[in-house]
Amino acid sequence: MAQPPLSQAIRRLESEIGATLFERTNRSVALTPAGAAFLESARRILDSLEEGVAHARRVAQGMDGHLTLTFINISPYASLLRALRDFRSGYPAVAFTLQEATTQEQVQALEAGRADIGFMRAPGATTPSLQFETLLSEPIHVALPAEHPLAVAEVVDLAALKDEPFVASPRRLGQGFHDQLIQLCQAAGFVPRVAQEARQLQTVAALVSAGFGVALLPASLAQPGRGDIVFRPIAVDAPAPMQHLELLMAWNPGQLSPVRDRLIDAIRQIK
Repeated sequence: MAQPPLSQAIRRLESEIGATLFERTNRSVALTPAGAAFLESARRILDSLEEGVAHARRVAQGMDGHLTLTFINISPYASLLRALRDFRSGYPAVAFTLQEATTQEQVQALEAGRADIGFMRAPGATTPSLQFETLLSEPIHVALPAEHPLAVAEVVDLAALKDEPFVASPRRLGQGFHDQLIQLCQAAGFVPRVAQEARQLQTVAALVSAGFGVALLPASLAQPGRGDIVFRPIAVDAPAPMQHLELLMAWNPGQLSPVRDRLIDAIRQIK
């Protein structure tokens, strides 16, 4: 910048601030105390601006930001947990909020933009705004109290449970999962009599162990070494997909989130 425009710019700045920033003589120019204070503030502002630019770049590249994850019980799924751990290790600047929720609660949170990714069962209802991918599939087993007469069987004929009380989660909290289990029993020739309900499948298993009934649950809930409950494969004339439960990853593609997309790509590697 040529000298006259620079001098004019300085005079305009001093006029706007209302203070003299430079002491001028024929031989030198020096900062006044007000000028030194202004220079220190200006440097902080420039540093903050540079940091803001760098942060914006990291967010745009999916290397920084915040993710809200919702999930059913995912403790049995070691590969998914390992993928989350590796992602957190590789991208330490990404902050997480984790919320355990039923399938229906997760669908509502994703549709409303309150969550970024959900790990759930099939919702069983139309959700056009969401996208789903199957992460894992596992067989459905019957959970029996340890003292149940069928607990000694290696495989339980599902039809043999037609007169048993069942423990299940309410349909309103997971329509797809609930309806699948009803259809499975119908394929065995009966409609299950649900005697007790519980929100979480871990609680369903606990009620089975306490003798409140039997339950159809994912095989991953079985805990080796427990003496109060047993899990057994079932025999039923039904299509293979009906005899398995899927763990789904869901998100709302209408919500822009580079960091979410980066995590989705990382989780896809567990397949």
